[in-house]
Amino acid sequence: MKVVIIGGVAGGATAAARLRRLDEAAEIIVIERTGYVSYANCGLPYYIGGVITDRAKLTLQTPESFWDRFRIDVRVRQEAVSIDRGARTVSIRRLDDGSVYVERYDKLILSPGARPVDPGVPGTDSDRLFTLRTVEDTFRIHDFVEREHPQAATIVGGGFIGLEMAENLRERGLDVTVVQRGSHLMPTLDQDMAAILHNHLRKHGIRVLLDANVTGFSALDGGIRTALAEGAPLDADLAIMAVGVAPESTLAREAGLELGLRGAIKVDEHLRTSDPDIYAVGDAIEVKHAVTGKPALIALAGPANKQGRIAADNICGIDRTFKGSQGSSVLKMFDLTVATTGLTLRAAQAAGLAADAVVLTPANHATYYPGSESLVMKVVFEQNTGRILGAQIVGGVGSDKRIDVIATAIRAGMDATDLTELDLAYAPPYASAKDPVNMAGYLIENILEGRVEQVGWSEALELAACERGSEASPVFLDTRTADEVARGSVEGALHVPLDELRERLDELPSGRLLVFCQSGLRSYVACRILTQHGFSCANVSGGYGFLEQTLRDGVLPPGGTGPCGRQV
Repeated sequence: MKVVIIGGVAGGATAAARLRRLDEAAEIIVIERTGYVSYANCGLPYYIGGVITDRAKLTLQTPESFWDRFRIDVRVRQEAVSIDRGARTVSIRRLDDGSVYVERYDKLILSPGARPVDPGVPGTDSDRLFTLRTVEDTFRIHDFVEREHPQAATIVGGGFIGLEMAENLRERGLDVTVVQRGSHLMPTLDQDMAAILHNHLRKHGIRVLLDANVTGFSALDGGIRTALAEGAPLDADLAIMAVGVAPESTLAREAGLELGLRGAIKVDEHLRTSDPDIYAVGDAIEVKHAVTGKPALIALAGPANKQGRIAADNICGIDRTFKGSQGSSVLKMFDLTVATTGLTLRAAQAAGLAADAVVLTPANHATYYPGSESLVMKVVFEQNTGRILGAQIVGGVGSDKRIDVIATAIRAGMDATDLTELDLAYAPPYASAKDPVNMAGYLIENILEGRVEQVGWSEALELAACERGSEASPVFLDTRTADEVARGSVEGALHVPLDELRERLDELPSGRLLVFCQSGLRSYVACRILTQHGFSCANVSGGYGFLEQTLRDGVLPPGGTGPCGRQV
């Protein structure tokens, strides 16, 4: 059997190695148009930032090591230019001399990856405007920084690559501005959670411009100008274009293979294309979203590696299926961790699911053990079933651990009650006896079973403002301590500490109460007291701590007003 693989890195290289482990007699050829077949693409920004100092460490395998270990024929700087499906051949161009030759295959695996999106604005041919996709791109940016000693950089795009480049260039001492077309960075976050990230970037000296449209680039004397639809242009020494990627499916389209979402290559559960002799893996394919079951594009290394292995298994006669991806990811941003899995609340509702979310701010380990930090967790669930749909965690140590637990729960189809019953490892330096994942389950369970009503801050502030003066006007009730209130509260809120609440019930108005504390736990206890004494109340999700962290641009601007004019 002869297998030709177009494209290396995660999917193609994994498929090649798996094929050899399954079939010692197979002829395996990998065609890679860059000079590197298997490299740590997720580590590329950290080489530019100086965290990784040895270029050789970016390369996981070379053509020589592939041959020595696996007897796999890896041909770099060669590009597949066409596929003749009838003849089962691929035409390949040698990039060094332009010559073209033809290679026959019994099975073909497409792993071409994704290409940077072209924003379609003038000036993208500037030699000071860079994209980051390949090792060559990395060396180009790194060498520019070493040679030119730039002082300022403009990053266009606030996804993984854009933010990792922003962090690493800032760590090298550059003034960095991140320009985002949408209302928040990181589309894997809801806007309120992204606001925490925005404020953290600003804390580290990075300028964040939201709802900003780039209209073009132009040369300056020793620099580059980024023009915006509104506002002053941005002048810098270099710019990074990181506005997203699109499936690299030109070869598949020209070969007549069926395409799907945004031109991605359609595959079945065995990763076969519409041609049974051609498989496809990685960022170029359309996958099934593991939560919604709908088509999705998920360009991540983890799924690509799994797909490469599954395609190889099927080629070798092992019946293996790819059950979809839920997009689990984690991002380091200075000393902050941003971790996500599954659907955001916005995405769940857009998919037609009856979804809601809880926000909690638990400590990452026992608070009496030194060094505990708060995590901000948002867990999305289905209202009628309690099924867990997604989660977002922004915090420090332990964020990645919790997102992995919830990712596993989502894959297993677990609901809120299942989260409460998870038997998780506990010792004071690592966790609490009630782990944050358990606590998320308790919160959701209480809502589903009608023990507490929940409102988010945006809804609560709007309700209080719009109905002010009416008999039904809700009133904020702050159940924190006097010291906590002295550091800030919602204007006009009644203050009754939780421990005094039972003795002071006669001070409360008879109307609806919007109850909050610092994290949402004491206010939940307060709501249980109030409900059993005949009061109408709702717990404000996330507590005042969450409001403080999202004020700047997530919920309301500092000192700003809600839709009906309520001051915060």
